[in-house]
Amino acid sequence: MNSPEGHDRYVRSADGTRLVVRQVGSGDPVVLVHGSGGGLHSWVTVADRLAPDHEAWMPARRGYGPSDVPPGVKSFKDEVADVVAVVEAAREATGRPVHLVGVSYGATLALHTASTDPGGLRSLAVFEPPLFAAGAEIVPLLDRYRAAFERDDAPAMAAALNEVTRVPAAVVAAFAASAGDRAPDPVEARRSAIGWLHDLEALAGDGTDLTRWSSITVPTLLMQGADTWEPVPTTMNALAKAMPQARHIIWPGQSHFVTMTAPALVADTLRRFFAEVAAAAPEHRHR
Repeated sequence: MNSPEGHDRYVRSADGTRLVVRQVGSGDPVVLVHGSGGGLHSWVTVADRLAPDHEAWMPARRGYGPSDVPPGVKSFKDEVADVVAVVEAAREATGRPVHLVGVSYGATLALHTASTDPGGLRSLAVFEPPLFAAGAEIVPLLDRYRAAFERDDAPAMAAALNEVTRVPAAVVAAFAASAGDRAPDPVEARRSAIGWLHDLEALAGDGTDLTRWSSITVPTLLMQGADTWEPVPTTMNALAKAMPQARHIIWPGQSHFVTMTAPALVADTLRRFFAEVAAAAPEHRHR
């Protein structure tokens, strides 16, 4: 399959789940993992800027079309297996270890992957994983969301998600105002809603202990926007303390939507980080 953004291919996960992965560029491989509500399009503006010297692999995560939507309750264990399958495909195709990058929920997933199965990874970069949104407190919000989803009640779904993400009311209102009278595409809205449901299932089954990430040994970059709302800043500071070997950068004037509002900044930061990793360990460059 071909698209203006790149070439799409299939990768099979360990349990047979079919993942659609968009590829663009050539060079050292980078796997870019999208957040909740995202998809194949989420990383394209960043990937296009990395494409001259990196091969970007952008999977649509399980639960998000056109990848498979498996039955049953999703867990991070399932998704780690998916990311590992994509990492292995990228490593096999290029003969090189992989830079893993995640944003929001995708950043939490990237942390899980680097913690449990780092074998094919060269580095890890995460932007604002919502590590506060996990465990028992998510369960009633998941139940509310599922009930709203089953009756196709978009406002009630949005209200439950706002409690999960803790996006300030002013930000929610600003998004609504910018949308104006434009109605969301019903197919895209449903695809996103299904994906959110599965993500909430995984979050409800996860924990909030940040010390577990101290076991990650690959070179790591923590990225944050200075204007993102609480409890993201507090969570990122705590994560930086739990991972003292990681680099922690904070972008002035940026928020949780930096991949949309400042893709060049994200791409340039990642490129510099990848170059630093290569300079520190040149012997690993073509393993």
